[in-house]
Amino acid sequence: MKRLFLVSALLSLILSCSKSDDSVTPEINNETNILLIIADDLGHDPINGFTEGSIKANTPNLDKLISEGLVFNNFWTNSVCSPTRASILTGKYGYRTGVRSQSDAISASETSLQSFINQSTSNKYATAIVGKWHLSGGNSSFNPESMGIDYYAGLISGAVPDYYAWNLTEDGITTTENEYVTTKFTNLAIDWVADQSKPWFLWLAYNAPHTPFHAPPQEMHSQGSLAADQASIDADPTKYYIASIEAMDFQMGRLLNSLDETTRENTVVVFMGDNGSPARVSQSPYGRGRSKGSMYQGGINSPLIISGKGINRTGTDHALLNSTDLFATIAAMTGVSNTDQFDSKDFSSLFTTEDDQLREFTYAEYYDGTSDEWTIRNAQYKLIRNTDSSIELYKLTTDPYENDNLMLNTLSIEAQTAKNLLEAKASEIRQ
Repeated sequence: MKRLFLVSALLSLILSCSKSDDSVTPEINNETNILLIIADDLGHDPINGFTEGSIKANTPNLDKLISEGLVFNNFWTNSVCSPTRASILTGKYGYRTGVRSQSDAISASETSLQSFINQSTSNKYATAIVGKWHLSGGNSSFNPESMGIDYYAGLISGAVPDYYAWNLTEDGITTTENEYVTTKFTNLAIDWVADQSKPWFLWLAYNAPHTPFHAPPQEMHSQGSLAADQASIDADPTKYYIASIEAMDFQMGRLLNSLDETTRENTVVVFMGDNGSPARVSQSPYGRGRSKGSMYQGGINSPLIISGKGINRTGTDHALLNSTDLFATIAAMTGVSNTDQFDSKDFSSLFTTEDDQLREFTYAEYYDGTSDEWTIRNAQYKLIRNTDSSIELYKLTTDPYENDNLMLNTLSIEAQTAKNLLEAKASEIRQ
């Protein structure tokens, strides 16, 4: 009887364990999700985390990313949007892709970052671009899906005529949309992420805070009562610009809060501006002529904040970076090895260890058939070559906002050596 009781108890335990095993939740995917958020025409000056500018937007969601992650203060983009976007997409300078101004189109023969990732990982990632594209030139039918991205919905052109009346392209069909554009892009992003069953890479390109300066919905900003359109009353555009940034931050919060806890823990957020702030709203120490569209720091030294999974350092990092580097770095986040190629360097090591020597030079350019200018810098010096072939040289370590053009006086031996080195490196890049 005692033995029968033991057998019965053991059988009951086995059945109990079997039943429990049947109800175990399947293993949750813990691959890194990547959320790349690109703000349009956003320099250092209007946001927290950077010393430039005195009028700062109220951005609690971005501030949280800053406090929990890394702020990179030597991140070079190009001076206008399309070349920057092409450099991320391909890992190449515009000199190689032909995208060197805002009117240029990317070639479909280029391998996109998304295709590179999935070619290297047996299609492990779901990929999407939501928002501004601006890499089609005048061909409205050429969108990210033409370059191997799974899903695209957004704005094919460079800007909207009205934040409340604009053309949305999705599934190859273009319709007129009347929802505030920043809200609509966020809704599309939330819906796409919710549908994914495997790791994802979402490139979310807001057109905010690019012109026109239209007031966002009141609940999204702290700039008080604003007329619908700044141009209609010829008001100071700064409040509208700041309001647009705050509305973008509000919508970023909606997206991040829509992620369940596990998804959020497995997501790294990369936030950046595609070039400096526009001249009309650019703040000191920049200003007109030294902001968007220029080779000066106010035009190309753009914000980059990375936070979330795998980011084990906080604070400000001073390493030289280039927008091309996001190609290699994002690929590395997905598990791809040997990602350094073209003009792109993987800087993911900075997430855990400081290394100011990761990149010796960084470079930017602009060419539209008339204007032809470029710039290159190393840790100390920066060289600008203007359309008229004149040269400017600055020692950024002592003159970070380019007030003292060393070419106006006799160069020291150190400065001459730096100039020669920078010119030689630029020739190597542009050959």
